[in-house]
Amino acid sequence: MFGSIGMPELIIILVIALIIFGPRKLPELGKSLGRSLNEFKKASNDLQNTLEQEIKIEEQKETAAKAPAPVAEVLPSQDADNAPPRETVSRS
Repeated sequence: MFGSIGMPELIIILVIALIIFGPRKLPELGKSLGRSLNEFKKASNDLQNTLEQEIKIEEQKETAAKAPAPVAEVLPSQDADNAPPRETVSRS
């Protein structure tokens, strides 16, 4: 809808803006409009990045929940009294 604005329509819009706001106020309005659009782009990019990060975190949580828990090997514990003596090797 807005992509179909051609050169004649754009010229008509600029002439109407020039008549309404005057030649002194028009550059200021253009600057403020440009700043507003820039801030809007930044905010939308920040929102998109935040949403993508949250989606990745949720996907990682889901894959971690679906993955089987690692099975720990249970080794018999050795008491200090029943432990076999350690062999020492001296290198000369």
